[in-house]
Amino acid sequence: MWITDIDHLQIAAPKGCEAEARRFFGDVLGLREIEKPAALRAREGCWFRIGSRQLHIGVEEPFRPAIKAHPAFSVSDINSVFRLLQEEGVRCVWDEALAGVLRFYANDPWGNRLEFTQPTGID
Repeated sequence: MWITDIDHLQIAAPKGCEAEARRFFGDVLGLREIEKPAALRAREGCWFRIGSRQLHIGVEEPFRPAIKAHPAFSVSDINSVFRLLQEEGVRCVWDEALAGVLRFYANDPWGNRLEFTQPTGID
């Protein structure tokens, strides 16, 4: 197989999204912003580091939020992330459909679906 890993994922956002992206993904969720390559800096949006991967927030016009397709972020303390997002006014919904996995869904500032997950070790 030629595909060996995932390099990055991209979430679409509306024009002018950068400040809210930095607040939500940087300040609230604690992701470190990384500089875009020189050839792409003129394009709108911003990038963040997630472990060894990257999250790209890219501008799409016209914008329409992804309400089914979503990234799933693995977290070390899912209850703390749930509480943090709720304190920020983000609606969070637990999903218990998978045995052995704690997970919930939330939306980013533009209505894109996000999943947060933490394996429990129970099969």
